[in-house]
Amino acid sequence: MNDNTPPLIALSGADLHQEEHIVLRDVQLEARAGEFLYLIGRTGSGKSSLLKTLYGELPLQEGTGSVCGVDLNDLKPKKVHLLRRKLGIVFQDFELLTDRTAQANLEFVLKVTDWKDAPARDQRIHEVLEAVGLENKGYKMPHELSGGERQRLAIARALLNAPELILADEPTGNLDPQTATGILELLHGLASQGRCVFMATHDHGILHRHPGRILQCEQGRLEELTEPPSLGA
Repeated sequence: MNDNTPPLIALSGADLHQEEHIVLRDVQLEARAGEFLYLIGRTGSGKSSLLKTLYGELPLQEGTGSVCGVDLNDLKPKKVHLLRRKLGIVFQDFELLTDRTAQANLEFVLKVTDWKDAPARDQRIHEVLEAVGLENKGYKMPHELSGGERQRLAIARALLNAPELILADEPTGNLDPQTATGILELLHGLASQGRCVFMATHDHGILHRHPGRILQCEQGRLEELTEPPSLGA
């Protein structure tokens, strides 16, 4: 990580809202390429609101912010798709298209993001499937994949447009411990390759096994912890 590089996430004095309610106040946050950040906190503490603000689902109404060079204060709804092309987003429930194969799921994303050259699409799909260990599973339907394989496919989808920033919302929440470990290792590998990974989780155990920066939402504030919470917390 190079502290001289512009931050991929920069929030200053940001108040984050859900409808008329402020859920996080005066958020100060910077994150750069090569960093792995965990976001923890109780249900309803503001984790999802923070992630949604970063990918443009919720508007930034107070304070200043930018994500991958996009000014959140000036982000119009019709331009949100341009921000999301700079991001990779991974959800707990995969959000795959169930009526088409793994390869077709990825091809759909490339087509809607203006990849017009079919051989280039095929090459990129091969690259991301190989990156997540699914190079021989492109022909399978989502229901034919295990939970871990479906999450790997979701990560492959997030990598298609070579984003600098990956936002992951509870990506291991529906997985058994062994499979979750594999997904964590994959995500940490992406950070070691120079991407920034920002991951929300309820599982404090992984903070001990796979270290990273830890941000906690609590009582309407975002604070950085110097060490993981105890496992009984």
